[in-house]
Amino acid sequence: MSAAFASPVTIWIVSATGAVLALAAAAIGWLSASGRAKPEFRRELWLRFGSWCVLLPLMIVPVLAGRAWTIGAVTLLGLACYREYARATGLFRERVLSAVVALGIVAVNFAALDAWYGFFVALFPLTVCVLAVASIPLDRPQGYVQRVGLAVLGYMLFGAGLAHLGFMANDANYRPLVLLLLTAVALNDCAAFTCGKLIGGPKLLPATSPNKTISGALGAVVVTGSIVALLGSVLFAGTPMGQWHWLVLLGVLVSVAGQAGDLMLSSIKRDIGIKDMGAVLPGHGGILDRFNSLLLVSPLVFHLVHYLVGLGMDMPARVITGG
Repeated sequence: MSAAFASPVTIWIVSATGAVLALAAAAIGWLSASGRAKPEFRRELWLRFGSWCVLLPLMIVPVLAGRAWTIGAVTLLGLACYREYARATGLFRERVLSAVVALGIVAVNFAALDAWYGFFVALFPLTVCVLAVASIPLDRPQGYVQRVGLAVLGYMLFGAGLAHLGFMANDANYRPLVLLLLTAVALNDCAAFTCGKLIGGPKLLPATSPNKTISGALGAVVVTGSIVALLGSVLFAGTPMGQWHWLVLLGVLVSVAGQAGDLMLSSIKRDIGIKDMGAVLPGHGGILDRFNSLLLVSPLVFHLVHYLVGLGMDMPARVITGG
């Protein structure tokens, strides 16, 4: 357990998370006791708070528990997100393609667990090739482009993309970085909402997400980017990544990519005419509604940090299959 809290950044993030939950409970309790909010609004707040009380331990505990637990949690998250995506888009009816995507998600996370970087990187083009030919023997050319396109997008996001979060666990000091990303994307949503409500102004993309404003988007970049850069200065001290321009880029990247992931999912939902991808999380919608920001943040941050400091290469290669 001492290894789990070896970095001060880990301690700060876990402590801040607990403090925020306690403050949220006190604030919602005060609103409920004083009657200052409408009953339906209070109910919505309690539902969201209850969901966070379940979500945060599920996010944080596997990361603290160890490498295999982290990669296992990312695998389950990828499969859960793909299930919601397949149900919403109708891709679940294409059993062959869905099976290939699910196997691809498991395979790419196995490559992460095996610390086999070459296989990990190769699985994206290889899986796309399999998806391109998997349904051909069914002799149904009608709808080929749509179903294969949906399958490739699904694997790219929930397999190849999200699995980068798991591969980070092969780094000896992965915990503070993974926890930073998990909490930063949640903070990013809150900052965008708060700044948008306080400042107002023109809508960002009204047809895609009517509630998002330009002020909210810029405010989130400033708030989230600053916090990520500040914590990153401690996390990457003494490394090339610790230089101020890279830290600023990291912070901006997390915020912009997080918002882009949210807008990407909004585009999908608007296109198919639904409000949420699921209903498993009261007050939030589906699992994919909550974790969409990680889909783009994970690969972008991984490759930036990997390029500068060699992220995820501390483990011996092919620890399971042998090299």
